[in-house]
Amino acid sequence: MKLIKKLDPVLAVAWVLAIVSAFFVKPSKEYIGYIDFRSLGILWGLMVIIQGFRQNTVFEKIAGKLMGGVKKAWQLAAVLIFMCFIGSMFITNDVALITFVPFALMVLHSCGRDDLMIPIIVFQTIAANLGSMLTPIGNPQNLYIYGLTGMSLPEFVSVMLPYTLVSAVMLGLAVFTIPNKKAKLETTSDSNLISGFGSVPQIVIYCLLFIVALLSVVRVIPWYFMVAAVFVVVAIMDYQILFRADYILLLTFIGFFIFTGNLAKIDVVSNFLGNIMEGKEFALSVITSQFISNVPATLMLSGFTTEYKELLAGVNVGGLGTLIASMASLISFKAYTKEHKESSGKYFAAFTIFNILFLIVLCVLHLFL
Repeated sequence: MKLIKKLDPVLAVAWVLAIVSAFFVKPSKEYIGYIDFRSLGILWGLMVIIQGFRQNTVFEKIAGKLMGGVKKAWQLAAVLIFMCFIGSMFITNDVALITFVPFALMVLHSCGRDDLMIPIIVFQTIAANLGSMLTPIGNPQNLYIYGLTGMSLPEFVSVMLPYTLVSAVMLGLAVFTIPNKKAKLETTSDSNLISGFGSVPQIVIYCLLFIVALLSVVRVIPWYFMVAAVFVVVAIMDYQILFRADYILLLTFIGFFIFTGNLAKIDVVSNFLGNIMEGKEFALSVITSQFISNVPATLMLSGFTTEYKELLAGVNVGGLGTLIASMASLISFKAYTKEHKESSGKYFAAFTIFNILFLIVLCVLHLFL
């Protein structure tokens, strides 16, 4: 993506807070210690690798193949929704929506089922946000918490598995709420919707880099080895891909690292926040996410609790609710309203209603876990 763009509001907030906090904690070499370079490095590497896959239309081709046997509306809805749910576990919720929402809009229009666009795009968004919570690489907050806590992969997955399974069941039921679900499609969608394919040698290389990235996530190889490998290989193969990582997100992380690091140095503030968080990690994570989104909420709250499993569950479930609870949700909103601005109100209403329903169910589930 372009390095220079319209100022991102979350980035602005992060750095305003960082600058203000610097008046209370004098800038020094200790600031460097605030920054989690491991998380940033792995996140950058994954961003670049996934952009490489996108450049070679890998995800679109996979989606096209999955559409081959679709004959009825409910089948179409199931494929479009669950490709986001499962895909987000490995390519992040953002990329799943960037890739599969435009694909869904194209497929639905070609099938003459424009009436399904709002419910399916809404459920795709929910699916991406919920599927991504199962794995450390599903979203930025998971990668950060996984690195921060040092928990094992089985331990991490076990925390989020109950929420993921219930989410899958709810999404399965949601498929059968779409109108005229048994109606046959006017045209069948297949892989021909995506013309052309990328370079096979490049795809193989990106697959190898992805394996290297996964090994760095689970701490088999050093993260900086992965970063170096990705930089050198991609720079030689197609250097422009290096500029497509989300550097705005990385800079936002750094701003929040400085802010939260400084807060931890201010005893009065640190003790106050620690006392508020105690025993209320899940609830505060969910609530905070509704107003500033779950990634900043994670960075702000993680320094004031040791109950990381509660925080992990809270910020992931907290991605439901408002349109900004997960910034990935804005991707779908913008993609839909760009083509259907006149019905943006209907989309927002449907999005809010279904998000709140899913949020309530998962919060109730938390009470029993």
